[in-house]
Amino acid sequence: MTVFFLNDEIIMNPKDRKKNKENPLVSILMNIIVPVIILTKLAKEGYLGPKLGLAVALLFPLAYGFLSWKRDGKANFISVVGFVSVLLTGVIGIFEFPSDWIAYKEASVPFLIGVAVLVSMRTRFPLVRKILYNEDLLDMEKIEQRLSLHNAKQQMERVLQKASYLVAASFLLSTVLNFSLAKILIKSPSGTTAFAEELGRMTALSYPVIALPSTLVLLVAMWWTYRKMGQLTGLKFEELFDLPDSKEKQDKDFLPEKESSDNKKC
Repeated sequence: MTVFFLNDEIIMNPKDRKKNKENPLVSILMNIIVPVIILTKLAKEGYLGPKLGLAVALLFPLAYGFLSWKRDGKANFISVVGFVSVLLTGVIGIFEFPSDWIAYKEASVPFLIGVAVLVSMRTRFPLVRKILYNEDLLDMEKIEQRLSLHNAKQQMERVLQKASYLVAASFLLSTVLNFSLAKILIKSPSGTTAFAEELGRMTALSYPVIALPSTLVLLVAMWWTYRKMGQLTGLKFEELFDLPDSKEKQDKDFLPEKESSDNKKC
């Protein structure tokens, strides 16, 4: 592990601190691409069959979610809801419940998240802080210092409250799009080969049809929140974020001074 010495303290290299972060390409591969291939190509009679194919396809996101939990040492609300969503899909397909249930299941997940975002505004732990206002994204120490300096903490709370409505809107938009897409694509009885293929097509289309519009709304919420944050703190946009390159540069700036002082001692 690479470390820097700063004021006689050991500072971890930001690259080391970030090395355990989730790889988005692996996440997409395990949660989308592999399950879609299995559902559309292998869940046919003569191969795995519809039930076994569905079970194998569901195994990948379930295994990935479990490994992520083991790696991070904790589970969050979004991960739990995602796990339940995958589990319900498997139950509907394997036990041959009415295929219409898929549409309600698909709509229920983002709906529950959106409602949870709104309800959490009344608690001590609003979910918007986990999504937009957290140390994985932002340089929280610097931001909190600047907010205190400008007596702007209450104003920041009002900004986060309004951001909660925007974040909830992105999930509610996803609710409508999920339900509509499932209603259009899922026509065959559950437990059949056609049902597995339709489920695969729905999963493949969910990103361009659902994720992109919902993500755009979420990005608008992020942009607005960070713009207001910059105004309240007096920081430039890039100064709000916990960027490894900038952190590493700051750490290196101290190295010559430390080395020169060591040479003087010698």
